Amino acid sequence: MYIRRYVLAVMPLIVSSSSNHICRVCEPFCTCDYSFGRGSEQRVLKMSRLPKTWLITGSSSGFGLLLVRSILAQGDNVVATSRNPSRTPDLVKEVESTSKGKWLTLDVTSGATTISTVIEEASKIFGTIDVLINNAGYSIFGAAEEIAEDRAKAQFEVNFWGLIRVSQAVLPIMRAQRSGTIVNMSSVAGLTASPSCAIYASSKFAVEAWSESLCQEVAPFSIRVLIVEPGIFRTNFLGSGAVQTQPVSEAYRSNVVDIMLQRFEDMNGRQQGDPVKAAERIVENVQRGLTKEELGKVENLRLPLGHDCYDRVAEKMAKLKQNYESSKSEDVDVAIKE
Repeated sequence: MYIRRYVLAVMPLIVSSSSNHICRVCEPFCTCDYSFGRGSEQRVLKMSRLPKTWLITGSSSGFGLLLVRSILAQGDNVVATSRNPSRTPDLVKEVESTSKGKWLTLDVTSGATTISTVIEEASKIFGTIDVLINNAGYSIFGAAEEIAEDRAKAQFEVNFWGLIRVSQAVLPIMRAQRSGTIVNMSSVAGLTASPSCAIYASSKFAVEAWSESLCQEVAPFSIRVLIVEPGIFRTNFLGSGAVQTQPVSEAYRSNVVDIMLQRFEDMNGRQQGDPVKAAERIVENVQRGLTKEELGKVENLRLPLGHDCYDRVAEKMAKLKQNYESSKSEDVDVAIKE
């Protein structure tokens, strides 16, 4: 903390008063190489970047594990978490074999008090939490009509409410230090819902909405919110341990729901997306950061990953625009005539 305060004190002396840029990587605790100003007045800080401390939920597999490895490889600190670390002793040993890695037990469905206790413990390991990645989640597929209420609520408990609980526990730390990044792992399904994905997509739509509001609320504290929207990647997402499937009834057999479920089954292990590259893109995006002027703006909120994500969302936006434009003349003018 003393080093960081010193950096805050000397930054105005290093950067000319005419510069209207701040470091896009680790402001306000910047000691990295970055160009300030424009044109002939451009200056460059030639110093080494202080390591960030990242906390990641759902670290035992998929994107969570790949993110942990990517972050450690670049020299930052990582607090990896999972619901039951005893099930992955080799991974815990791998992460904790370096002084920059620590693994804690964190069940995102626990109560707020329990989660706050874990977050407080995590923040003391390396002195703070600079980046939170809400990655814990799973999927349940099946016909919207046939997924029972308790299974739907369990899906939201992890994918949505768990994310909120952890974020609410970390935000006071970030507000106090007036810096931080919250990365919420959504999905292309958070913007466009396919048959058989009603409950899973709903949980991700909720994440998108909550994040969109949050990013505007916390920007004044120099806190960034980033939504990551992966398409189809070759992780364990479609594997038996990560996905739950509601068997289709006779009514939906050979229906689009049944066809989509079969497509998912056939796709498992053959997805085109490289999850290692995706994890690297996420880390690079967080490290690049935003200027203060860019913080809180919805146009800077999302990171789509994969051509399939981009294509599906572009198609959705085109259809949404067509829907709105076709309705405008008849349906918009519904004001009370005074």
